[in-house]
Amino acid sequence: MNDKLDIIESVNRLYEAALNRGILKRTPLFWQDYENTYSELRKLEASYPAIRSECLELLRMREHIKDIRNLFGKYTAGGIHTIEWKSYLLKMGSFVKENCRRCPQTAEALAKIPSAYLAFFSILYPHQYITPHFGYYKGFLRYHLGVIIPDNNANNSCWLRINGDREDNARRDTSSICRGEKYFWHEGEGVVFDDTLLHDASNESDNIRVVLFVDIRRPMPPYLDRLHQSFLWAALRHPYLKRARENATVAFSPAEGK
Repeated sequence: MNDKLDIIESVNRLYEAALNRGILKRTPLFWQDYENTYSELRKLEASYPAIRSECLELLRMREHIKDIRNLFGKYTAGGIHTIEWKSYLLKMGSFVKENCRRCPQTAEALAKIPSAYLAFFSILYPHQYITPHFGYYKGFLRYHLGVIIPDNNANNSCWLRINGDREDNARRDTSSICRGEKYFWHEGEGVVFDDTLLHDASNESDNIRVVLFVDIRRPMPPYLDRLHQSFLWAALRHPYLKRARENATVAFSPAEGK
C-alpha cells in the first residue's frame, strides 16, 4: 500500500506542476456553473427526485450500511473516519452490483457519467465534524449533490469549508482551515471542488445529512489524460480495491423493505 501511495504522490506532483504552469486550469473554489464541462451532471440532477426517494429507502435500513472506517480496512481506521459517518458505495471503478440493485435509478443516472470513477451516498450523522484534511489524487475533481439536507440548510448547519490559498496548502498546515470559505449544501443542488485542497465539513443539525459523492475525471489535455487512464488501469487491478468493493457490499436482512 505504501508503494501505491508513493506513486500517487509522484503523479500528484506532476499535476501540480501542470496547474502552476497553466496547462491544467484551476477550478473555482466552489464550482457551480460547470454545465459546459460536465453537462452530464445536470442530467444527474434532473434525476434528483428519484435519487432522494431511493436514498430514503436505504436509510430505513441504515444499521446495515457500512461505516466509512470499516470500508477500506486499516487504510481508514483512524483520523477523519472515526466519527459516525456511513458510506453506501455504488461505484469504484466498476459498479457494486448488489448495492446498485437497491437504487437502480441512481445507478442508471450515474452510468451516464463516463468521467465518474467513485460514487457513494455519504451519510453523516447529527453533530458530527469531519476534521481538516487533504484529498489523495489530483486527477479527479469531486462532485456533491445535496440529497437529504436537514431543513434544506435553513440555518446553515451543514457545510463544507475549503482553504484554497496555495501557500497554506503547500505548508500542509491543517490549522489554516480557519481561513477557508464555506459552502452550504441544498437539496437537488450540485457543486464541484478540488478535494486535494485543505477542507473540513460538519453536520451541526439534529438530523442525518446525505450527499451523493462522485469523483469525476479532471479536464486535462490528451497526453495527461493518457497518463491518468494508465494510472487508473493499474490502480483498478490492485487487490486492495477489489477488497474495498467486497467490503462495501451491503447484505440486508431477508426482511429488507418491510
